Amino acid sequence: MNIHEYQAKEVLRSFGVPVPAGKLCTSPTEAESIAKELGTPITVVKAQIHAGGRGKGGGVKIAKSPAEAATYAEQILGMTLVTHQTGPEGKLVQKCYIEAGVDIANELYLAILLDRASEKIGIIASTEGGMDIEKVAAETPEKILTELVDPNLGIQSYQCRKIGFALGLDIGQIRKLEKTLRGLYQAFMEKDASLMEINPLVVTGDGDIIAADCKINFDDSALYRHPDIAALRDPTEEDPREQEAHGHDLSYVGLDGNIGCMVNGAGLAMATLDIIALYGGMPANFLDVGGTADKDRVVAAFKLILRDPGVKVILVNIFGGIVLCDLIAEGVVAAAREMKLSIPLVVRLQGNNADIGKKILKESGLNITAADGLRDAAEKAVAAAKEAN
Repeated sequence: MNIHEYQAKEVLRSFGVPVPAGKLCTSPTEAESIAKELGTPITVVKAQIHAGGRGKGGGVKIAKSPAEAATYAEQILGMTLVTHQTGPEGKLVQKCYIEAGVDIANELYLAILLDRASEKIGIIASTEGGMDIEKVAAETPEKILTELVDPNLGIQSYQCRKIGFALGLDIGQIRKLEKTLRGLYQAFMEKDASLMEINPLVVTGDGDIIAADCKINFDDSALYRHPDIAALRDPTEEDPREQEAHGHDLSYVGLDGNIGCMVNGAGLAMATLDIIALYGGMPANFLDVGGTADKDRVVAAFKLILRDPGVKVILVNIFGGIVLCDLIAEGVVAAAREMKLSIPLVVRLQGNNADIGKKILKESGLNITAADGLRDAAEKAVAAAKEAN
């Protein structure tokens, strides 16, 4: 789950991480009032959407007076902000964050994430703050430091010093960096975050260390432990299809292809996407109906897939371990009839009651193509998609 910058900074503030003062606004009048209250010579007006690159898209403005803050807020609120992360359709800006300007002497990059390969917590740091870290990694990888932290031991002082020296900080700044790193690490671990990115991490003219921007992603599976974090969810920033899927206990992620996929089990779903790509096709979604899928959930899954106008064929790939293939088949038939399905449908059933399920599909009288295995299913789905184009 993603949250807005202003929410992320509240999380950091609660763990003792220095962040600039600021408040949320939804109108130019509020923006002017907040700028006056902050009382700094410069305020920053920031669009609040779940995407990076806001500044390049015109969503971050530097105001030199409260009146100018109001003007910029009027320009930003209601705009459709297009960045490299929003796609060409952009995102509607409904709120702005008015923040006190800081005296920037240097901009650094800092991130904490889960390093699955080492099974440790990775801290990534770079002197190239304020830039796209992907570009830095590609063009000047020597400017990126990765420090791995054993979660059983926690972050150590020597690691903080190592990072600080790599960033070119002096002893006093390194002490302040250690306090910031410990606060970030504690927030990351206690709140079950999956990514915490500070870009830029600012060194001020007075040598202070301040998180001038912040992005935090949380592990959805751990939200039940953090009702305070779950309450920060902003449904207006999420794909409506993903919201609908959540309501039906489905795991759905929209993609850019034309082959709609309905699979049970996350691992099998990933394998299905991979083999579609291997045979020259493009999956339109990741959709895991779960190991206990029933007829109603299958119908809901079909409706979800067909909300994407780019879908030209549907591939159903079910392994009946816990779930029974005949129940899935009944759901597929019911969904196809209810929605008067007109696009090709390829179904692969394997496992418990697969023979019964295949019989139900065959006797349905619907235009359903049966597949004997995963490879056969992928080949048939890709061929149908190419023919539809």
